[in-house]
Amino acid sequence: MPKKSRTSNFKFQSAAATLLALGMGSAFGLDLSTAAKDALSHDAAFLAARKKAEADATRAGQGRGLLLPTATATASRAQTDFNVTNGSALSYANRLSTTYVVSLTQPIFRLERLATFNQEKERSRAGEANFAQARIDALLRVTQAYFDVLIAQDSLASVDAELKAIGEQLESAKRNFEVGTATITDQQEAQARFDLATAKQIAARNDLEVKRSALSILVGKALPQRLLGLRNDVSLQSPEPLDVAKWIDQSRSANLRVQAAQSAAEIARYEVTRITSADNVPTLDLVAQKRRVDPFTLSSNVYPRAETDVLSLELSIPIFNGGIPLHRAREAIALRDKASFDLENERRTAEQTTRTAFLGVLAGLSQVKAFEAAEKSSRLALESNLLGYEVGVRINIDVLNAQQQLFTTQRDLSKARYDTLLNSLRLKAAAGALADRDIDDVNGLLAK
Repeated sequence: MPKKSRTSNFKFQSAAATLLALGMGSAFGLDLSTAAKDALSHDAAFLAARKKAEADATRAGQGRGLLLPTATATASRAQTDFNVTNGSALSYANRLSTTYVVSLTQPIFRLERLATFNQEKERSRAGEANFAQARIDALLRVTQAYFDVLIAQDSLASVDAELKAIGEQLESAKRNFEVGTATITDQQEAQARFDLATAKQIAARNDLEVKRSALSILVGKALPQRLLGLRNDVSLQSPEPLDVAKWIDQSRSANLRVQAAQSAAEIARYEVTRITSADNVPTLDLVAQKRRVDPFTLSSNVYPRAETDVLSLELSIPIFNGGIPLHRAREAIALRDKASFDLENERRTAEQTTRTAFLGVLAGLSQVKAFEAAEKSSRLALESNLLGYEVGVRINIDVLNAQQQLFTTQRDLSKARYDTLLNSLRLKAAAGALADRDIDDVNGLLAK
């Protein structure tokens, strides 16, 4: 009868430990979707990226302004002294006059300004891509931090359950030693495992507090006592499509870092045009000017007012600038080639990141299945060792080893599930396809 009671008691404890290891949390916990929304309104790195994007959005308007007319108005007041000689007689006079000038200049042909306009448009596009990437990075950061807390919770729950099971085994070894059915070695082995589990519990609690602090900083508020974890019946899905080549093709063009690098390459290409045209290509402007002088003095005659209207075409032709344009052009060409290589590097990095995440998902799915099978086998092995210990065909160390194997397998299973989900999000991020709905989909796998 005691044998059955102890075995049943362990089954109940194992079931409870498994639920904890799988992340069953309080119904009042913080879910992943809420954490993501909070992070997007509080994460300093993301908020800084948003302001940078707002600044970059003005670049296109700045470039457009270079192609539009410019108008200026000036006013000046001057005193003019006259010295008039008429035969042997001298006369002196001075006149105060005010001059008003309004000018309007419309660029007609300025190749360097057109290149600058195109550069500013590309800088605006790069800003959009960088901001979108910053948003994805923020979502991945908060998801990683959330899963880190869940993994730490599961690890602590598993250690707590392991410590409790070892404690019961230690008490059993003490009782059996007292009645003479076990040796002092069984008690000492159980005590050693208990002390080791206690040290592991202290480390697990500290790790949990560190992970909770990191998530709290991201979301900008205190966390509930326990976060929501994955449901017991969760089913992880394979990537769709299940073809790494298609994911790689998408990442080489849709990856946001690749898009930003593409804009940088275009900016460098336009820089070559801007430098060479500014130093070597003539410019043509249409200038309209209206001038008024009050009063106006011509020879010795004074007129109340004089007005002039001028409409002109101004052509400027660069001739020589000390050889500086040649060296500027060489610099711009070298930087253009560098930007081209940077773009290719980003494409290759996106390809490798995509491949790594894709294979990580597949390996994770296989690991989860293997750990699930290993958990069942470890539980059966532990039950068999418990029964064997009761009838005397197994020793205490066998039971302790079986317990440790079960709890280690449960922790590994929990971590494998979270790693697989995170790799699936990283895969979509590498392909430039991660969105809020993907976070909500993962959130739907959490316990309610």
